[in-house]
Amino acid sequence: MRIPFIQSGRGQLLMVLVACFFYFFLHLGVQEVGLMESRNFVAAREMAAGGSWLLPTMNGELRLAKPPLPTWAVAGMMRLINYPQHDQLFWLRLPAAIMSTLLVLFFWGLLRELTRACPGEAEESGRTAWLGALVLASSLLMITVGRDAQWDIFSHSFMMGSLWLLARASRTADRGVLWCAAGLLLGLSILSKGPVALYGVWLPFLICFYQPRLWGAAGRLRQEWRGLLFLVLVALVVGAAWPWYVWQHVAPTALTVARTEVSSWQGRHVQPFWYYFNFPVFTGVWALVALAALAVPYARHRAARYVPYALGFVWLLVSFVLLSAVPEKKERYMLPLIFPLVMLLTGLLRAWETAAQEQRLTRNDNRLLWAWAIIVTVVGVGLAGAMAVIGLPGFGFGTPRFWAVLVLGCLLSYSIFKGMGTQQSPRPLRLVLASFVLMAAGMAILMPAYPLWENRKADAGLRRMADIRHDARWKPYPWRSLSEIQIKQVWAASKSIPLLNGQEQSLPQTPFLLFSSAPVSEKEIGLKTDMFDVQVVDSFFLGKDRRFGQWYVELIKHAD
Repeated sequence: MRIPFIQSGRGQLLMVLVACFFYFFLHLGVQEVGLMESRNFVAAREMAAGGSWLLPTMNGELRLAKPPLPTWAVAGMMRLINYPQHDQLFWLRLPAAIMSTLLVLFFWGLLRELTRACPGEAEESGRTAWLGALVLASSLLMITVGRDAQWDIFSHSFMMGSLWLLARASRTADRGVLWCAAGLLLGLSILSKGPVALYGVWLPFLICFYQPRLWGAAGRLRQEWRGLLFLVLVALVVGAAWPWYVWQHVAPTALTVARTEVSSWQGRHVQPFWYYFNFPVFTGVWALVALAALAVPYARHRAARYVPYALGFVWLLVSFVLLSAVPEKKERYMLPLIFPLVMLLTGLLRAWETAAQEQRLTRNDNRLLWAWAIIVTVVGVGLAGAMAVIGLPGFGFGTPRFWAVLVLGCLLSYSIFKGMGTQQSPRPLRLVLASFVLMAAGMAILMPAYPLWENRKADAGLRRMADIRHDARWKPYPWRSLSEIQIKQVWAASKSIPLLNGQEQSLPQTPFLLFSSAPVSEKEIGLKTDMFDVQVVDSFFLGKDRRFGQWYVELIKHAD
């Protein structure tokens, strides 16, 4: 059964936007600030407070390791909401949520171009691309990355837009504007996180896109190399503008930072080559379908009717090899793998949907659909049981949220198995809808429990940096740090805490506060004992419990 409104372009767009609201915007401010967010927020705060927008600083020091475009977005939001009078995290993460939504829309457009020539388009034009956009938005890794105010989501969003325009230009006679726009978006991606998305997304896609056996007619690259060269030139002009400015003004510092970043790829967060083998799990509720879509003998002849399966599979394979070749690996770096994987599993979903309508599902199809139905049912109902066992305040047994999750899980189970006979399998469309609802409801009902879960083992009564920040006794004094302080503490302090320069002529006007990992004396700081007094006046803990360590606050003033 088809709903006319959903089949219309406006109806499909509305559904995608509603899904993005649940997955990216709802309860956006409940999570604590992470490390990567802290760096972006601190740099943005110093920009918004009057610092340089072209030579960003972080805690008073030049911050040249990452391009500034995401920081500009957060700093602009701070100016708009009159930070710090309105310092809600929702507003500071809003630019990232908007970019996540744009990424989903760009991916929708890219799939629309890639599936135009597929035979399945004759059945219902555009449905595969629309379904793929919804699947991407509801994927676990997309949600976790898309709700953080960090660089990756900006870079990948602009890159996806560039790929969409590139694919569209290949089907259009008047390509000049599209080439230029694609180059502009590629340049903005570079301004967001350097060559990361260029290496992880753009290069693998182009390798596959211009292979005649995978996509398009032979000789396409020979026909389009001038436009592609123009695209690259536009991207280099845009993407290299900020690095060129930095090199012209602080070349020695920029060179040092570049060397440090290159060495970090070899020495930080090093993981084995097989670290990304579990990437299908990060599609969340779609993990079983994703695994089935990777089983080439099973999935290829089914999904190829609706998506260019060979292109997607090789795109995924090339991306995996390139990403795995880099020693530095993190979970969020797997995001480029999710794009081709979503395309493949969406093709399989469409194949199941059509086969169910025509009553030609095979035994293997039925087994997979039953397994998927059982997983959705167990998760839906099991969430209520987990809430009862964990018993977080406001989420335990008997609370309104508990009953909401339990009723929802039962309704989803009923909708999946309603009207089934003993020889039938669950309908794919019902499973798709149940998966969307399960993820959206989880975000709506359970996301506020995340901070409670994170703090469930926290030591009560610990004094934290936020308490130091709000203590009226310490507001009049300049703040300094004896050694480098964690950037999360700098963000919590709501002000910069520069390193102390031991030269007396460079000391801030006394009295001032000094932050240190252990109580210090005048001699340890390098001050003359007959001129200065150092007194420990406060302390705070770095984390939720004492294991994270404690720092001390000393008041330094001239001796009477």
